[in-house]
Amino acid sequence: MARRADMTRTCALTRAELPVEALVRFVVGPDGVLVPDVDARAEGRGVWITLSHASVAEAVRRKAFARSLKAPVTVPDDLADLTRLRLEQRLLSALNMARKAGQFVSGATKVKAALETGQVEALLTATDAAEDGRNKMLGTLRALNHARREAGIPGSEVPHFESLSSVQMGLALGLENVIHAALTTGAAAQSAVEKARRLARYNAPATQDHIDRPPASGVLLPVEQDERR
Repeated sequence: MARRADMTRTCALTRAELPVEALVRFVVGPDGVLVPDVDARAEGRGVWITLSHASVAEAVRRKAFARSLKAPVTVPDDLADLTRLRLEQRLLSALNMARKAGQFVSGATKVKAALETGQVEALLTATDAAEDGRNKMLGTLRALNHARREAGIPGSEVPHFESLSSVQMGLALGLENVIHAALTTGAAAQSAVEKARRLARYNAPATQDHIDRPPASGVLLPVEQDERR
């Protein structure tokens, strides 16, 4: 199922009409069990929920899926966690594709050098990274984004994602100690950034009215606002 920037669907939980990028799709499998269709490609009727762990968990609690499908369906109690796992798997697969395309670098020295050249699509930091190492890399990213603003370079700032552990990235990529990584310029890297944005948006902390509004952004806070720096 191709996604278009102007394509919208209705969240079965809130009834709000949102862009598909702000939603996640679910379908009923052959065994009658509801499963996440995070790429929105499976055949059959789908149910769309706001792209948020809290929203999916709330949809399970409120039995929004059976109501939307107008038919009995088996909904796993851990559907929200299963959806996160699927999003993580898609991101790891995209990172592996970027690595094979030569658009992924890891290791503090190589990542810092990539940031200094400015030819990067995103900075990735493992969730278990040491505080001092994280701060140094974020400082380099801040310098890059400041230089881009000063030069009037069009486009959004280079984002920072921190959604996967070093073990997750290492196992998926066949590498060791993946603490700092960067996606360099290219189509494969851009695809990975899109998936990283969706995972970050899904993991974003719930606000008081999370079931009524989608998260405001699909990326982590800009480094200038990162409270851990």
